Order: sequence, then structure tokens, then C-alpha cells
Amino acid sequence: MSPNSDNPLVTEDDGIPVETDPVHRALLGDAEALSEHLRLLRLKFFPPSSLKQLRKFTTTEAARLIGVSDSYIRKLRLGEGLEPDKGTGGKLLYTLAQINNIRQTLSEGRDRSFFPRRQAGEHLQVLTVANFKGGSGKTTTAAHLAQYLSLKGYRVLAVDLDPQGSLSALFGYQPELDVAENQTLYAAIRYDEERRPLRDVIRPTYFEGLDFVPAALELQEFEHATPMHMTPQSGVAVEDLFFARVSTALETVQADYDVVVMDCPPQLGFLTLSALCAASGLVVTVHPQMLDVSSMAQFLYMTSDLLRVVHGRGADLHYDFLRYLVTRFEPHDGPQTQVVALMRNLFGERVLTNAMLKSTAVSDAGLSKETLYEVAREKFVRQTYDRAIESLDLVNAEIEGLMHRAWGRKR
Repeated sequence: MSPNSDNPLVTEDDGIPVETDPVHRALLGDAEALSEHLRLLRLKFFPPSSLKQLRKFTTTEAARLIGVSDSYIRKLRLGEGLEPDKGTGGKLLYTLAQINNIRQTLSEGRDRSFFPRRQAGEHLQVLTVANFKGGSGKTTTAAHLAQYLSLKGYRVLAVDLDPQGSLSALFGYQPELDVAENQTLYAAIRYDEERRPLRDVIRPTYFEGLDFVPAALELQEFEHATPMHMTPQSGVAVEDLFFARVSTALETVQADYDVVVMDCPPQLGFLTLSALCAASGLVVTVHPQMLDVSSMAQFLYMTSDLLRVVHGRGADLHYDFLRYLVTRFEPHDGPQTQVVALMRNLFGERVLTNAMLKSTAVSDAGLSKETLYEVAREKFVRQTYDRAIESLDLVNAEIEGLMHRAWGRKR
């Protein structure tokens, strides 16, 4: 096309656009406007540094997290600099760091540890949360699961594999502003000389014991680059093939963590397939509507077929458990109840006993890019909050129990 053409998309000889068409300009303008609005909202909710901080916990909450009574904690002498703050009315408030210090103090000189961290001989748990239908609650599940395990005292690594970065947003990152080039998981799984150690892109979070790998659009490059490396050359090691790259990257940091939680994109591409190959436990989120269940059937067919293929190419697949998690469940909704009954009849124990209930509390917390574990109870109608947090705790405790069973522990 001639550079002097009247066509709004004008190209040079090298094919790079000089002018963009109106649709491109509109999309770019909308993206920039939305990004700026989100940046201003973040400054409003988390000034002045825009860094999120975890709230403090009451004595009752701290006792429940540790597994002791309120009165027991009140009698402890934590030492200088470790005493809790005093809130309104003299109420004691503990940071997560102080709660972990209490765990450490209680563990000293005892046969048992108040930290549930994995012991010698117990393998790293890699929990992959997946479904290729959007709106199934993957990100909400992954975020609350990672934070729950951190609050319980585990060493957790959360990994956002979705180029849209929803999990990253919940952890306080705006991908286009806070995540530079080569700072996502893609840096550790890419095929060229820009590949970096996974440890270089791991970031600490405002939850002590919970680290994070953010996402950005560059993750999509893995979907584009992988087809060019699909045919292994003679002598290429299995760990260099696409389906083993996430697992290989995680192996380099496994000594630092007890559990990894991965949030997959809503598609069954190479990123998701790599996460499935790295998993020791798979949680498939399902919204109990017939259209969603029908979509899940296609997801299961495709996943089964693809895993069979990569297994034949040398993938080492070993799942401690596979579970379906019912999300956004409304117990008084007759059709939803029927769908859940159908799933339990078909899949038996593979459907988690507990469901994640639909709650305005979760939605309201999300307005400020927070999870229910981050917000204080007094910000909500107590009955609504208690019902939602109980639902989350039951789901996450059930998954924790599956981890313990895989480790051979008795709860």
C-alpha cells in the first residue's frame, strides 16, 4: 500500500502502521482513560504510597488463627516491641507478624509446632485453580485460598497466570503501571536469552508469608511463542518443553514455600496447560447454572485429551486430588440446588462438600480491590459478613485438609 493512500491505515514498507484507524484510536483512548481512572481510585483507597496494608486482628481472631483460647493469648508475654497495639476501648490488636511470633513462641520447647508448614519428606503443594469459562470465580477462589493459607501460617506463593491481571489487581498491582517488561512468570518460562530465574520476579506482599508473581499482557507472548517450539529437536530435555516450563521454574524455589496457588486464565491455552502439568492439586470452579455446567463438560473433554497428549510426550502428571468447587452458590435458588445435586450424583466426593456462597460482602470488598480476609467485620452488616467468611473458611479448610491428606498427616 502506498504511504500516500487515502486509507486510514497507512503502512511503511516494513509493515509497521504509521497512522491507526479510528477503531484502534478509540480502543487505545478508552484503555488509557480507564487506566488513569483506576490509578486515581487506587490513590484514593491506598494513599499516599498506593501500597496495600493488611489490617490488624483482634484477640479473638488471633486466637482462632493460632488454635488457642483468647485467655491463653492474653496471658502471654511477647517481649519488648512485640506487644499488640491498643485500639478503641483498650481492645488489643495484633499484626500477622505478631501472630506468627506467637506461633514461634508457642512452638519453642514443645513436641508440636503451631506452624503447619510442610515437614521433611512432604512435597510442595501446587494448587491450580482453573476453568475456561469466565465468571466462574477462579480469581476470587485463588485470592482467598492463598490468603487463608498465609493467615494459617503456611509459606505461600501466589502466581497470576492470567494476562488480564485480575489477581494482581486484588493484590494491589495495576499491571500497566506496576509491572514492567519481563517481571511476570513469563520471564521464567520464555524461550529466549531474556529468560530470568523465577526468584527475580517474586514480590513480597502485605501478608507476611505470602509472596506473589504478578501478571501483565506479556504473558500472552507464551501463547504466541510456544507453537514455534512445539517440535522438540533430538536430544531436547523434557524439562525444556512447553508443558514442563512452569513446573521447572517452581522447582527452583520450592524450598522456600509450602504451597503455590496459581490462578489460570479463562482459556485452555498453553499457559493453563502448563499450570495443569505443574499441579499437585486441581480445583475446577463451577457456577451452578446449566450453561456453565455444559461449558465445563467441554473443558473436561479438552483437558483430558490434551493431558493425554502431553503425558505421551513425557509430562509427569501426578495429582494428589481433583475437586470441583461450586461458586456463587445461592442455596435458596431451586435450579442451582438441582444442578449441585446433579454434580454430586455424577462426581461424588470430587465435588467439595462446602460451596462458596454468593455474597454481597465479597462483591462490596471487591469494589476497593480487597478480599474478605482484608476488610474488618465492622464495615459490613455483621450477619452478612459472618455468613460469607464462614463459607470461605469452610471451603479453604477443606482444601487444606486435602493437602494434609496428601502429606500423610492426620488432622
